[in-house]
Amino acid sequence: MLFNSIEFILFFMIVILLYYILPHKYRWIVLLISSYIFYMAWNPAYILLILLCTGVNYIGALRIAKTEKTTVKKFWLILSLTISLGVLFIYKYLSFINESLRSLFTYLNLNYNVKHFDILLPMGISFYTFQTLSYTIDVYRNDIKPEKNFFMLSLYVTFFPQLVAGPIERSDKLLPQFRQEVIFDVNEVLDGFKIILFGFFKKVVVADRLAIAVNAVYNSPRNFSSIFYIIATILFSFQIYCDFSGYSEIALGVAKVLGIDLMRNFDKPYLSKNIKEFWRRWHISLSSWFRDYLYIPLGGNRMSKTRYYLNIMITFLVSGLWHGANWTFVIWGGLHGLYQIIGDLTKNFRDKIKSVLKLEGSFILKFVQVIITFLLVSFAWIFFRANSLSDAIYIIKNLFSQLDNWRNLNFLYVVANSMELSFFEFIIGIGSILLLIIGEFLSKKENLYMKLKNSNTIMEGSFYILLLLIILTMGVYFDESQFIYFQF
Repeated sequence: MLFNSIEFILFFMIVILLYYILPHKYRWIVLLISSYIFYMAWNPAYILLILLCTGVNYIGALRIAKTEKTTVKKFWLILSLTISLGVLFIYKYLSFINESLRSLFTYLNLNYNVKHFDILLPMGISFYTFQTLSYTIDVYRNDIKPEKNFFMLSLYVTFFPQLVAGPIERSDKLLPQFRQEVIFDVNEVLDGFKIILFGFFKKVVVADRLAIAVNAVYNSPRNFSSIFYIIATILFSFQIYCDFSGYSEIALGVAKVLGIDLMRNFDKPYLSKNIKEFWRRWHISLSSWFRDYLYIPLGGNRMSKTRYYLNIMITFLVSGLWHGANWTFVIWGGLHGLYQIIGDLTKNFRDKIKSVLKLEGSFILKFVQVIITFLLVSFAWIFFRANSLSDAIYIIKNLFSQLDNWRNLNFLYVVANSMELSFFEFIIGIGSILLLIIGEFLSKKENLYMKLKNSNTIMEGSFYILLLLIILTMGVYFDESQFIYFQF
């Protein structure tokens, strides 16, 4: 069930009605049943995997809290981690490992007789696995008390707004909200729908329109040349941002309508001045998860420089693998790790240059830093979006060939039409990106949603009516427009 579907809108309206009609003590049950229905609408059988992960971590956390013996605590923690990660490995990585070994054996001219594994990847498995793991690890660390109600813990794991693509919530923040009584407030409900509108604009007006052009090039890269690769890569940078942040904002808005606050998952990442800052602003819930449960336990930056750089690389390589069972994702993660290491190695040199040229704090320096960071991130996106490693390498090899045609405005018209968008649709796509950039700059210090809320009622109302009209008239609607991060 996709957020951008009639089915979800009807489903959500029924949930709102039942949620606010019933007494407070029954509302969490409505949310739990609704969450199961939401997930089972995709594949009913795979709800068993969620129940397995929930059950294992529920029992493990209770056992950890019950004993004082460190060895017993570790046993239950390791058991919970092994089963949860084992399910993730079987469904997401077993086929990848198998095919990688097949390729290696073929390259070495050796026989490899293991058959192909045809396993359907459960939607959102990486998200709900990490959410359950953080719960058990927090209990092990004595940061939280275990949840004694299995069904309440199930709601924490399956809460439908963030079930399949995050944000990855922490139990100490989300679980107490399910028990807190929510009083129906028209203004709060309207605020939730306003946030939802921002998400829908990003998804159906920007991301789904750009996806048409990006897919045309990346699905058949050998039919295109360098200009197409550059345009498609830049468009993909905005497509994935609007697609994922659009989902996150819809999730935040849906939860807010129900009186529940989810964490903000994006904070204008393309205004970052370096890669480290980018990861503080992009997919914040995942970045903080890896920081708290992998990077810091590895030693973080408290170790020697060599170990510090190794910790960074391990964290980003695992992050890449978390995103997808393909070497393209591993390389994507590795590139971001490498960016950070190079940034740290060259910091003193860059600081001296800024000091000599007296650029520190200047607008020019900030602008250049933002552009360079965006270009580095966009280059890495090539591996993320490419269908295979060979496609990514082919695109990079031909990225800067045949650039003379840029001077020909007629050729740009041909480019737009060759990417399966009419010239008019292409212009709408570019225009929507510009609107997005302007909005991000205007909300640099204060969220645009809050700016509008603090303005006069007429201005705020007019803005949202206009935004709704843009979504209805300029949105791209087709059957396969699911969110990119659903596959993870």
